[in-house]
Amino acid sequence: MNFPIISALILFPTIGSLFLFFSKNNNDNSPTVKYVALFTSLVNFLLSIYLWYLFDQSTSEFQFVEDREWLVGFVNYKVGIDGISILFIVLTTFITPLCIISVNNNVKVRLRDFLIAILIMESFMIGVFCSLDLVVFYLFFEAGLIPMFLIIGIWGGPKRVYSAFKFFLYTLLGSVLMLVAIISIYWITGTTDVIKLYELGIDSKYQNLLWLAFFSSFAVKTPMWPVHTWLPDAHVEAPTAGSVLLAAILLKMAGYGFIRFSLGLFPVASELFTPLIYTLSVIAIIFTSLIALMQEDMKKLIAYSSVAHMGFVTLGIFTIQQQGIEGSIFQMISHGLVSAALFLCVGVVYDRMHSRLINSYGGIVSIIPKYSVLFMLFVLASLGLPGTSSFIGEFLILIGAFKDNFLVAVIASVGVILGAAYMLWLYKRVVFGKLINKDLEKMVDLNRSEYFILVTLAIPTLFFGFYPDPLINTIEVSVNDLISMYNFNLINK
Repeated sequence: MNFPIISALILFPTIGSLFLFFSKNNNDNSPTVKYVALFTSLVNFLLSIYLWYLFDQSTSEFQFVEDREWLVGFVNYKVGIDGISILFIVLTTFITPLCIISVNNNVKVRLRDFLIAILIMESFMIGVFCSLDLVVFYLFFEAGLIPMFLIIGIWGGPKRVYSAFKFFLYTLLGSVLMLVAIISIYWITGTTDVIKLYELGIDSKYQNLLWLAFFSSFAVKTPMWPVHTWLPDAHVEAPTAGSVLLAAILLKMAGYGFIRFSLGLFPVASELFTPLIYTLSVIAIIFTSLIALMQEDMKKLIAYSSVAHMGFVTLGIFTIQQQGIEGSIFQMISHGLVSAALFLCVGVVYDRMHSRLINSYGGIVSIIPKYSVLFMLFVLASLGLPGTSSFIGEFLILIGAFKDNFLVAVIASVGVILGAAYMLWLYKRVVFGKLINKDLEKMVDLNRSEYFILVTLAIPTLFFGFYPDPLINTIEVSVNDLISMYNFNLINK
């Protein structure tokens, strides 16, 4: 197949955004701009599904590779996919049109600019998951900060400027060291081509410092404890669509980076620093779960739960077990669906009552029953109820952890109980109980677009909970090859 399908996936949202930018429609809030953005994102989603259909699951080789000279003698534009990256691309293209549909109520001004930011961001996020050159990866990785910074800073809440700058500075400062590391890798090996670096290997005497440099960026982006504080602030101030993109996809870029680069390029250092990862992951799971129990703001509670869930992800990745890494990837996909739905659920009640405080609600089950049922589904999915996708991910992670370190696995298991505690506590206080606030009686149930979005997210959450094979089969060969390469390099270094 000669058609550059991956480049098409990366470029098409940007083309759509340019079309919106140069359109002569003077009304920025015209429904037309939304239809154009929605059409663009839907075409991209169908293209990603077609790519998944064409993908050969029986090989661990990178497929649909495009390699073109960019900066002569230094950087090539090189993109391609394997079993790990294809799922994140599909997740990105699946979530984006749902974000565009959701902007009905909560974006009142400069709708066109908002949609342009979302589409450009989609391009950058897809680029991250496709990059097979370190420089290209870095450019896409950092470029994603700009539209998210604008989304929070322009369309966010009262403290949006503070939150936007905090988000930008935290993530940028973490990534400066990664840039230095990439330059160092080029100086040591003469290439930034990921496939060539896998073959060549990096001398073990350089690996520790390089691993720490990459870790500084990925840890902030994940975010891991103690550099997680930007995330609750960003979520609270971001508009609903921004929170969805941030939780569903942006946090996954770091997890993907850990798998692709930390394990792939620095196996000796990864082995050395595994206790550090275990410690930080366990602290994140327990500590942020306890903080979540104390929250009065629904968005903050869900934000802290995201930190705890990503703690499970980093734990699973560094078990270097088939089940652990597969579970981490599965958990990232599942969290992308469930966290997106939870933030959208908060957005639904916020649009009606203009409050995110848990105390403002209670007894709404009798007023908005459709919402209450769907909200319950996603709450149960978040705490890892069997039959939901989150259960599969957490179960596999814990199996991998038990194989590698019994004590760490036991402590992490406590996080599952705490997760159930704060999510059920949230649901009980918001949905059940007495209807004290009489203003809630004026609330209307889900409209057609809200109902469509939440049902669309509920279907894969339940489907992959009962039938995880499509995801597991896609990643199995690539994960197995990654572990084999890791162990081989570890022995030979």
